[in-house]
Amino acid sequence: MRALSLAAGLLLAGCASTTATTAPKALSDEVVVSQIGEKPTPASPPTGQQWLYGSAEGAVASAQVYRALAAYVRNAVLSAVPRRQLVLAEGSTPAAPRFDACGDKPPAAVFDADETLIWNIGAMRYMAEQHKDFDPAIWDQWEKTGAGKAIAMPGVVDALAAMRAAGVTIIVNTNRTAANAQGTEEALRAAGLGEFRHGETLFLMGDTPDGASKDGRRAQIAARWCVIAMGGDQLGDFAQAFNAPGLSVADRKTLATSGPIAALWGQGWFLLSNPVYGPSIRGGFADIFPSDKQWEPK
Repeated sequence: MRALSLAAGLLLAGCASTTATTAPKALSDEVVVSQIGEKPTPASPPTGQQWLYGSAEGAVASAQVYRALAAYVRNAVLSAVPRRQLVLAEGSTPAAPRFDACGDKPPAAVFDADETLIWNIGAMRYMAEQHKDFDPAIWDQWEKTGAGKAIAMPGVVDALAAMRAAGVTIIVNTNRTAANAQGTEEALRAAGLGEFRHGETLFLMGDTPDGASKDGRRAQIAARWCVIAMGGDQLGDFAQAFNAPGLSVADRKTLATSGPIAALWGQGWFLLSNPVYGPSIRGGFADIFPSDKQWEPK
């Protein structure tokens, strides 16, 4: 859940229902829509949460990404090809990407936390049962006290173990807040993901002056390590340019799926499924469905 609000310097601003086309509310890493109100019942959570947290399909989707990611990282470590960063070089963009040479920097893989390494099922259940959209005060308490109530996503424990065995440092770059660093360290440990230390292998919102953008933290990480893989559930986990203000649904999709950047998906950049919240949860009929593909039964 790499998205909390930028309000008060902590969370990205903006709000919308899941049916609106305006910017949605923010959650721990990017802009967020929680989907509270999308077909919930007193006995059932929203449909996106049913799929992500409860379905076999959601579990398989996570496990297969992590299996492919671990294999890619092992092969990258063994390869004799000179390594390049998979963090965009300063001044470059997804439309015109550049990647710096690593030199002798040690290899690392960088991950978002929420809905990438852990499923925040404790907080998401509470907010759904209360029929609340994302609530910054509740989320703040979750960051502080949620250890043991979030779970490792399917496939992630084995994948991290395999990468560490290959000599790769695992680094977390999340929009959980620096003020709650201890709670995040405890949550990752309790989920079985190992030890992370703020400022060393854990980077949080507030560590750099660019707020919810992760670009500054990615630059800090790349200055010390050779980032050979990145994983996240939002495009902002790879480059903030994907969340540029005013970027339409169609243009955002084109930016991520065309040009040289398109070849990175599954080859260094790995995206986890998240139908629950984020900048992807927006768009009206005209944004989603091409006008020349309209059809009606006779």
